[in-house]
Amino acid sequence: MRISTFIMAAGIGIAVSAQALAADLQPIQSQSIDLGNVAGDAYYTVEQDGFHVVATFAPRDGGSTPVRFQAVLSPGQAVTFSSPRGAGEQPVSISLQRHNDRVVVSKASLTE
Repeated sequence: MRISTFIMAAGIGIAVSAQALAADLQPIQSQSIDLGNVAGDAYYTVEQDGFHVVATFAPRDGGSTPVRFQAVLSPGQAVTFSSPRGAGEQPVSISLQRHNDRVVVSKASLTE
């Protein structure tokens, strides 16, 4: 009985982790973005020419001025933010993708 409880709990943990990797971003509602040593927030607004995505990032140590990125996404377009890590390690990457009337935030795979 305990093994089945453990297996069920592990399955729930995997499902929650998978959901954490991709989530819908709502208009004007910001979502935190974690890029390792750099973190920030992203949001978008719906305009006539597309979805205006705004992301602001700053180092976690507070050592410099925040940086803001802006992009206009049409259906099917995406913008990816990444932060390098140590030598031989893949960068930490987050993608904001527009799927019709939704914007999905997910971990992205980048090749160096």
